[in-house]
Amino acid sequence: MKIQFTILTAVVLVAPVSGSDLPSEGIGPQLIEGFVTDFTTLQSRFEQSLMDADGRVLEVSSGRLEIQRPGRFRWIYSEPYEQWLVADGLNVWSYDVDLAQVIVKPQAEVLNSTPALLLGGSRDAMKQFTHDGIFEDGGLTWVRLKPVNTDSGFNRLELAFNGTMLSRMVFFDNLEQTTVVSLYDIVVDEPIDPRQFEFVAPDGVDVVGIPVTSEQMDR
Repeated sequence: MKIQFTILTAVVLVAPVSGSDLPSEGIGPQLIEGFVTDFTTLQSRFEQSLMDADGRVLEVSSGRLEIQRPGRFRWIYSEPYEQWLVADGLNVWSYDVDLAQVIVKPQAEVLNSTPALLLGGSRDAMKQFTHDGIFEDGGLTWVRLKPVNTDSGFNRLELAFNGTMLSRMVFFDNLEQTTVVSLYDIVVDEPIDPRQFEFVAPDGVDVVGIPVTSEQMDR
């Protein structure tokens, strides 16, 4: 499986290390809270870079992100390989087109203590993180978060906001690699066809795992 896809499924995605501290630390939690609660849908294209501990770029990829809250999103890579990550509210489907393989796992299990909780708009998401500071750099407001669960696969997350809109996400993992995701052409609260968040494995594709059902979740 390709490098960038492994990073996202393990987490679920060079950050600036200097800048002027903002006078009010309360701005950071407010920006995060707004991103989690202030819109229902989001559509954007993204560009992603994976770098090693020395800042060398290991892989560059791009694709499209769609969010339908609560709890649904599609993270689709189109370049350099076609790969899908679809959260339908119950399960997360990881589809590698080249390998013709789908891995499905319960969404609550996969997303627990990961930054993907923020994408899904979980109101309990911030219980999984601690606010670790805020600074300005490159015309953006950066909010630094740390996971409460140190076994989550990453040790720091930085979110950059242009005004009140999320513009960039940076993940620092436990392998000393850095994943930078930049969002472009963002559109919020425009209708998205609900079928976008339904996943049906194509014929001939190997499916690993058993999806949970709503009846199972209600028990």
